[in-house]
Amino acid sequence: MITTRLLALLPAALLLAVKLSWAGAAPDAVVVCYSGGTVSQADAGTAMASMLRVVERLGQWKEHQFSSTFTVNAAECRKLLSERKPAYAITSLGVYLDRRVADHWVPLVQPKIDGRTSERYRVVVRKGSFGDLGALKGRSLGGTLLDDRDFIARVVFAGNVDPASFDLRPSHLAIRTLRSLDSGELDAVLLNEQQFNSLDSLGLQNPLDVIFTSEEIPLIGVVANSKMSAAEEQTRFAKALENMCSDAEGKKLCDLFGVQSFVGVNPRVFDRVIRLWGQGG
Repeated sequence: MITTRLLALLPAALLLAVKLSWAGAAPDAVVVCYSGGTVSQADAGTAMASMLRVVERLGQWKEHQFSSTFTVNAAECRKLLSERKPAYAITSLGVYLDRRVADHWVPLVQPKIDGRTSERYRVVVRKGSFGDLGALKGRSLGGTLLDDRDFIARVVFAGNVDPASFDLRPSHLAIRTLRSLDSGELDAVLLNEQQFNSLDSLGLQNPLDVIFTSEEIPLIGVVANSKMSAAEEQTRFAKALENMCSDAEGKKLCDLFGVQSFVGVNPRVFDRVIRLWGQGG
């Protein structure tokens, strides 16, 4: 049975991309992009189907208005987004920054996780092994977040460190990378906030040092394509998400992904990361 602590080791709770198309008789396609974690592809697909039923009920759409497709591959995620051009998406911050202009994306809601709508990224090493990122160059760096190198370079490292200077070891399982760090198979691991906060639950044998901490980075949730969705439909979908975690069935799904609630967003909170992304282009 997966504990809440272990669930927190999943990549950022909404490391997802969802596409919704409002027109047509067929169910509107929802593509879920989910990189890594201990939940199987089949289980995650079932959870997303259940989440869509809650969205339909809360938003007063007909049942099975939406259907979902699941992928764990970041490249396939971008391909699906490009081909289907969704009206709405739930996406990672890196994908949002990459596609926000081309897809006319406007943020609608953010997830709140552990009382926050932002997070910090950290690089951890075995205690006493390395003092900073400079000392780590040429050594192995693992993590579930390394498949989006542009985001790591431009936003997490703010353009100051090239991820290519490390021997990158991407993984789909945060637990596996941390145990490899503990055993000495890895020199360092890059963690998001949830993964870092769950370290105490793992019972690692060796204490860890944090040798890098990013600035605060906003969490991204639901975004809308302003050219393909009406304002009233955007509001309707946002309200359904804002009510989801207080709904009896919706709360179970929020708990699965470690989300306390979805809250309205001021788009200006993304100004800094948009600037950083542009500087790296």
